[in-house]
Amino acid sequence: MSKTFKIQINGRVQGVGFRPFVFNLAQKLGLKGSVSNNQNGVLIFINSERHNAENFLDEIKNNHPKVAVITQTSIEEVTSKTFESFNIILNETKAEINIPLTPDFAICNNCKTEVLDTKNRRYNYAFTTCTQCGPRYSITKKYPFERHNTTISKFEMCPNCLEEYNNPIDNRFHSQTNSCATCGIQLEFLDNKNNIIETNQSKIIETVVSKLEQGNIIAVKNTNGYLLCCDATNTETINQLRERKQRPNKPFAILYSSIEDISNEFVCSAQELETLQSNIAPIVILKNSKNTTIATNAIAPNLNQTGVMLPSSALLNLFSKTFNKPLVATSGNIHKSPIISENDEAISKLNQVYDFILNHNLDIEFPQDDSVVRFANDEQLIVRRSRGMAPSFLDINTSFEKPILAMGAHLKSTFTLLPNQNCYTSQYFGNLDSFDVFGRYQNTINQYLGVFNIIPKVILVDAHSQYQSSVLGNDLAEKINAEVYKIQHHKAHFASVLGEHQLFNTEEKILGVVWDGTGLGDDNQIWGGEFFTYQNNTINRLTHFEYFDWIANDKMAKEPRLSLFSLIEDKTSIKDKFTETEFKIYSKTLENNTLKTSSVGRLFDAVSSILNLCDNNTFEAEASMLLEHSASTYPNKNCIDFLEGETSLSSKKIIENIHFHLKNGEKTNKLAASFIYTLALSIIKISEKENIKTIACSGGVFQNAVLIKMLSEMTEKSNIILKINCKLSTNDENISFGQLMYYQHCKN
Repeated sequence: MSKTFKIQINGRVQGVGFRPFVFNLAQKLGLKGSVSNNQNGVLIFINSERHNAENFLDEIKNNHPKVAVITQTSIEEVTSKTFESFNIILNETKAEINIPLTPDFAICNNCKTEVLDTKNRRYNYAFTTCTQCGPRYSITKKYPFERHNTTISKFEMCPNCLEEYNNPIDNRFHSQTNSCATCGIQLEFLDNKNNIIETNQSKIIETVVSKLEQGNIIAVKNTNGYLLCCDATNTETINQLRERKQRPNKPFAILYSSIEDISNEFVCSAQELETLQSNIAPIVILKNSKNTTIATNAIAPNLNQTGVMLPSSALLNLFSKTFNKPLVATSGNIHKSPIISENDEAISKLNQVYDFILNHNLDIEFPQDDSVVRFANDEQLIVRRSRGMAPSFLDINTSFEKPILAMGAHLKSTFTLLPNQNCYTSQYFGNLDSFDVFGRYQNTINQYLGVFNIIPKVILVDAHSQYQSSVLGNDLAEKINAEVYKIQHHKAHFASVLGEHQLFNTEEKILGVVWDGTGLGDDNQIWGGEFFTYQNNTINRLTHFEYFDWIANDKMAKEPRLSLFSLIEDKTSIKDKFTETEFKIYSKTLENNTLKTSSVGRLFDAVSSILNLCDNNTFEAEASMLLEHSASTYPNKNCIDFLEGETSLSSKKIIENIHFHLKNGEKTNKLAASFIYTLALSIIKISEKENIKTIACSGGVFQNAVLIKMLSEMTEKSNIILKINCKLSTNDENISFGQLMYYQHCKN
């Protein structure tokens, strides 16, 4: 009698076609047993001798589905049980969930082919998916990932779909999202008066396309939330969308139907092309080429780059292919609010923006924006981590005795939950000043606590007590009697990159460089130009950019001219940037001001203003984006060090030197490039002064591709190791994970 072995596979193995893969492999090898989802991933029992069981496990590890990620496996002999065949078992576990939450996957090439094939039964079906693609996280109500635990459960499979579902050689064998036009999700096309225009599923895509061709703006419900779409070659329509969405200058993303079109219209590296075609299908920021057919200045005013993407779903694939021109595809939301996902909410809140709306009847449990990435020296920088990337499942290499919830920051908010030994970082939410964003953030926290069926024992908050994340964290702690622990903002940034690269156990000293716009420091000043050291579970502030006056509270982050006003010596030289009244008020403010800042983010603003690139932001980081654009047009030869070789970090000296060169006729783009060169060089100088060979950088400033390119080149020449956030964004999205890392390694 053969023995019985239990094999446990942990990782991202639910919702990825893993059980069908195991089933077919067992059939091929003539093994009998079972495979099921459980709270840890996938559980397998087989009748076999040990060497055959181990070979079976090796086959699984070497040939599993591409979208699966195995983090851990185990094999053990158990009490003998005889199996008559090999079966897939549905398992409704009530134990605590201990698996990565599977993100959404972009439509695969097989499904793309099927929906465009007139002879295929899924021709024109806008919700075609298989075991390798389609929504996962967006539609999941609870785990394990079984159809009845998702919002697609209300669509009962027709006989043809059921046959596919039960057929071991079909690519939809045990596909939990399986559906077709007969039994599946239905589209509905309405105008902005809520009149039904079309419900015939075979005609609806053509109707949408005809309205796009006429210059209309269409709200489209994708499987992760709404998009606002229009012809990307029509300047008049794009400007109309800007006006209706109250978005005067912020760049729009563009949807292309094929990678060939993107290659023809943009300057693309191999890594960028690969990322565009990945199962994440994010927005990738690319450099425009001379062949670009879109209305570039209406789409991304005064910039030489555009965010582009390929279809992430069958729906987007269908109407982008049918339209056969690039489309603006921007998040379906109102100004400063989160992406909308519910039909009634879209009709009530977006009907002043769209001319027509394309709805469907699949409910979205976790709405998400599209993820955004960019590249610098072939290194991927995450700008926004959402659909396809979130939630992040991060290996923290340890376990805690009690559940922990880290609340994150106030801007670009996320939260991180540690229900057991695994760590989950949520998708990006946005600015918690927004009532709707705060509501989405709070609701998602509650959903996660429900999914994992836990009550946190420790809640981690930012040291700034007025952050909405901190307020909610303190309120929640009081209700559930949890311990609250405060963590300084920039130390959390540093801890996030140390945690990502698992540097906490290293014996060498590490230099942490954290540059961003704002964050309350230990001395109650506004930090943002920080140099830290880490060694032996201790983070110390080493040095920082010299303090300058923080004036006008939150207005300073919105008006770059105020940062310049604070820093420049000869204030009369910039008097034309202010009214007479403003100039007097701000001059008076400086006389008694006690609040100071070291912020490099505000220094970027000041430089952008003195170079006459941007005095008032119409969207967050506009000034720094325009400055980066200007710097990118300079060949980076003969750059000027505005700190003149010194290791003292004076923002005022930088501004005075730029002002001097500007008055002497130096070109704007050279001064912009020299400023960024000065910043990169300052890191090298501090590193060499302290004799530190590993640098870890975090904070929103490090999303600047020109800075990363210069710094990468300098560190390579100096034999210095450079580490930057790569699994999370460098911006405040990483704060919640950093809070957890700080608590784990540095709290004592």
